[in-house]
Amino acid sequence: MKAARHTAALSLLPLLLLAGCAAPADAKHPAAPAPSVSAAASATASAATGGRTPADPTDAAWAQLMTPMNEQAVALLSLAGQRAADPRVRGWAAGLRTAQNGELARLRPLLARMGLPDTNVHEGHDMPGMVTEHDLEQARAVEGRAFDRLVTALIGDHLRQSARVSRSETESGTRPDAKRLAAALVSARKAELAELERLPVPSGGAG
Repeated sequence: MKAARHTAALSLLPLLLLAGCAAPADAKHPAAPAPSVSAAASATASAATGGRTPADPTDAAWAQLMTPMNEQAVALLSLAGQRAADPRVRGWAAGLRTAQNGELARLRPLLARMGLPDTNVHEGHDMPGMVTEHDLEQARAVEGRAFDRLVTALIGDHLRQSARVSRSETESGTRPDAKRLAAALVSARKAELAELERLPVPSGGAG
């Protein structure tokens, strides 16, 4: 179940961030350390790429995780804005969807400044806090209060986990622009989780 997956993987993600959070495909190079870029090489690369600065592995891992996390959350929130049984849940979903899209409008340019593609490098991986295609299918298959409970549980996981990894970025990242955005996300998640707790449906379970 998603709760078990979340609990088991929760303690691993900060370590993945610090290691570069490359994804399971990198297991074929288990002994290879995360690449580093010297100051001289970084300056040369920045000049050659129109001002883009190669990303520190921690910063890159955070941005490449947060972007698809928000994208998948937006897909679920869009569904909730149309199908939630309680109008208060529909309103909450619409407002949070706008906020998540606002974060994406800052995350995508950050990826570009790092010289990273705007692609989901975690596609197919069972990442904690990530709304999966299976989650979306399950949401489409239920109605009424069961739908509201499922959506709030999944989005609650997303908010808590994105706050956790963003806090790790503020502590371990090196890019000022990435750390500023991560700090903004940590602050936003505190308010968003408080709002979630005020909704008229339980947020701790999907069943």
